[in-house]
Amino acid sequence: MKRVSRRAFIVSVAHCLPALALADGSSEFPVADEVIVEKGARKLHLLRNGQAFRTFDIALGIAPEGHKEYEGDAKTPEGRYLLDIRNPNSDFFLSMHISYPSPEDRARARQKGLDPGGQIMIHGQPNEPTYSAAYYRSSDWTNGCIAVSNSDMIDIWLMTPDGTPIEIRP
Repeated sequence: MKRVSRRAFIVSVAHCLPALALADGSSEFPVADEVIVEKGARKLHLLRNGQAFRTFDIALGIAPEGHKEYEGDAKTPEGRYLLDIRNPNSDFFLSMHISYPSPEDRARARQKGLDPGGQIMIHGQPNEPTYSAAYYRSSDWTNGCIAVSNSDMIDIWLMTPDGTPIEIRP
């Protein structure tokens, strides 16, 4: 079977989306208007009108307890942000940037003389894994990002538009 690049796959899937629209302009394809992450439960929920319609298992930073304070602390931030940039060509299978750090995060880090860091994403598995698939499924392994399976990342990518609010809870 011929191997298809992830970019070609995403482009081909994106071209199929208009076929899902109904004649009356509505769509059967659910689109999230909010994302909620529960760090303690290791769950990411896509919500529409306040109701979760999809839930995904996640992995977090290797030091998941507490709010991210500085670059390199391996914590996943907590608070309200936006999903603001997509990267189909990242080192991981797709990635969506979370708008961390907020002005408050920057001020808190500056008071401590620290760099708050950045580049916090929702993403799939590494394109060049260094561990087994079982490790990525069962461990917190990121540097502060939120990781999901590649198939879940496709769903999140397609159901979450740019500018979607995300709340990351303890």
